[in-house]
Amino acid sequence: MQQAEITEKLTRAGLNLIQQALSIFDSDLRLAVCNKRYQEMFGLPDALVTPGAEFEETIRFLVLRGEYGPVEDAEAAVRARVDAARAFQPHYMERTRANGRTISVEGAPLPQGGWVTVYTDITEIKHQEALLRARSEELSDQLLTHAERLSQANRALAATNAALEEAKRELTEIEARTRLTTEMMPAHIAHVDRNLRYTFSNRRLSSVMPGRPSSIIGLTGRQALGDEAFDRIEPYLDRALAGEASVYEFTDDPSGRRIRAAFTPDQLEDGPINGVYILSMDVTEEAQARAAVSQTRKRELAAQLTSGLAHDFANLLTVILGLQSRLEKLALPAGAADLVAATQAAARRGGTLLDRIASISGKRELRPVATDLTAFLADLRLLAEPTLPENTRLAVRLEGIDGPVLLDQGALQDTLVNLILNARDAIGTAGDGTGEITLAARPFRDTWLQITVDDTGPGFTEETLERGLDPFFTTKGDAGSGLGLSMVYDQTKLAGGTLKLQNRPGGGARVLLRLPLRRAATRPAEPAMVLLVEDTDEIRTSVREMLRDLGHAVLETASAEEALTLADLPGIGMVLSDIGLPGDQNGVDLIEALQARGCPARLYLMTSLPPADPLRQRAAAHVPVLTKPFSEAELSAFLSPGAAA
Repeated sequence: MQQAEITEKLTRAGLNLIQQALSIFDSDLRLAVCNKRYQEMFGLPDALVTPGAEFEETIRFLVLRGEYGPVEDAEAAVRARVDAARAFQPHYMERTRANGRTISVEGAPLPQGGWVTVYTDITEIKHQEALLRARSEELSDQLLTHAERLSQANRALAATNAALEEAKRELTEIEARTRLTTEMMPAHIAHVDRNLRYTFSNRRLSSVMPGRPSSIIGLTGRQALGDEAFDRIEPYLDRALAGEASVYEFTDDPSGRRIRAAFTPDQLEDGPINGVYILSMDVTEEAQARAAVSQTRKRELAAQLTSGLAHDFANLLTVILGLQSRLEKLALPAGAADLVAATQAAARRGGTLLDRIASISGKRELRPVATDLTAFLADLRLLAEPTLPENTRLAVRLEGIDGPVLLDQGALQDTLVNLILNARDAIGTAGDGTGEITLAARPFRDTWLQITVDDTGPGFTEETLERGLDPFFTTKGDAGSGLGLSMVYDQTKLAGGTLKLQNRPGGGARVLLRLPLRRAATRPAEPAMVLLVEDTDEIRTSVREMLRDLGHAVLETASAEEALTLADLPGIGMVLSDIGLPGDQNGVDLIEALQARGCPARLYLMTSLPPADPLRQRAAAHVPVLTKPFSEAELSAFLSPGAAA
C-alpha cells in the first residue's frame, strides 16, 4: 500500500472519530473531504458525500427537505446560499433545524481557495441555558441574556481567531520567501517611508556600495549612504514621493563604482503614496564597456594606419634607450645627465604611445615594474617643464612613500603628462598663462596611491564635470580630439583605479587619480650566462649592454638555428630571444624546441608585436614576453624570479 493511501486512510479514520460534522469544499465548491458525522447529521445520500459532489446540489437537497424551514422560492434560497459561499468570507452562526435541534456553523476560507466548515450540535447547551433562565429566580433576565450573548460571542471570536492565525501563518511564509528571494539578488532592494527612513532592506547595500553598513533598517537614507551620495539621489526620492518613477546613474566616489538606481513610488492604484521602493545595481563594468565600444571604430581605423610602423618604431626606441643607458654611465659635463634622463623619459613615453597604438586593435596589457616614485616624478618634471610657458610653475610633491611600488611607468607617465598639458591649456585660457600646476602623490588608507593634479585656471564647467571622461568630448573645438581624458580614464580603470574631476574650493580644477598601492617585493635575478638571440645588430648590442650592467654574462646569436646549437653549452642559465627571427624558425619555434628537449635554462621572449597578434599570443602561452621598447630597470624586473612568470 502506498504511503499516500495509508495517510489518507489514517486521516479519514481520525475525522470520523470527531463528534462534530466537518466538510471541506474546494475553490469550485465541490466536496473534497467530509467525515461520517457530516452525513449522519444532515441525512445526506451517498452521492452528496462523495468527493466531487457539488455544494449547490447539497444545498438544494437540504432546502427541498425543509432543513431551513418553509421557503417561498426554493431556487432563490439555493442561489442565495451558494452566492454567500462564493464570497469566501469567514462566518459563525447558530440556527435551529427543522427537527428542532440547534447547531452552530463555523466556516473559514482556505489559503488555497475553498471552504472548511465545522457543524456542532449545541442543542444541550441551549437546553441548559433555557433551564437556567427558567429556574434562576435570583438572576436577572438582563444578566442571563448577557451571558448568552457572551457565550455566543466567545464562540464567534474563537472562529475568528482561528482564521486570523491561519492568515498570519500564510503571511509569515510569504515574507520568508520574499526575503530569501531578495537576498539572492545581486542588487540592493530596499523600501523607505515618507520620512526617507528604511523599512526594508535585503542587506546587499555593502556589496553594491562598499563601505556602507549591511543592516540599515531604521536608518535614514543620509545615515546609511552618507551626505554626498544621498544629496545626489534625494531629488529622485522626492520625485518618487510625488508619484513619478525614475532611474538615475551616478558614480559613488568613495568606492569608485558606477551605480544605477531605480525609484518606484509605493502606491496602490489611486491610494496615498506610502514611500519609495529602491533598486540599486553596480554597473561599473557595463559603463566601462559602453565607453570602450564608443571608441572601437576610431581605434580600428587608427590601427589600419599605424600598425605597419609600430614594429620598426619599437626597435628604434629600444636602441635609443640602450644607448642612453650607456651614455648615462659615462662621465658627463654638468647638465648633460639631466638631458640624458629627459631623453630616456621621452623614449619611454614613445613606448607608451606604441602600447596605445597596439591597444587600438587588441587587448591592452599592463607592464608594472618596481618604481622609485622620487626618481619617476623627477623624470616627469624634466619631461613636462619644457612644454610649459615661462610664467607657469610646476610643483611636484611626494609624501609618505619611501620604497619602490609596482607601477606601469609608461602608462602613468603618459597619463600625468596629459593631465599637466590639459592644466597648462586651462591656465592659458584664463589670461597670459600665469599660474601654477601642482602634482601631489601620497598613500590613501594604505590601499591606494592617490595622485592629484591641481591648477589655478578657471576650473571645470558643469558640462565638463558631467561628460569630461566621455570619448570625443572636448572643450577645445577643432584643436582637441576628445580622446585625452577618456584614454586616461580607460588606462586608469585597466590598472584597477579611479579617476574623478573636481573644482577646488579656492578656484581652479583638480583631477584626482587613485591607483592600487602595491609595494614592490621582487629581487634582481642572480647573475647568469644569458643566451641572447636578436637579428638586429643595434638592438642586440643595446640589450647585451643592459644585461652586462645587470651582472650577467652574455652569449650572442642572430638566428634560431645557431641558438639551438649554443643552448647545449654547459652553464647557460637564461635564454632571451626576439620573436621575429630570420630563417625558417622564429623565436617561438626556438622556445618550443628548447622546451621539447628539456632545456634547463629559464626561457624568455621579447617583441614589439601588439598583444593581439596571433604569434605573440602563441608565445605567451609558453613563456613570459617582454614588450619593446624597454629600459634596463624594466628588463631587470622582467628577469627577476617570479616577476614575469
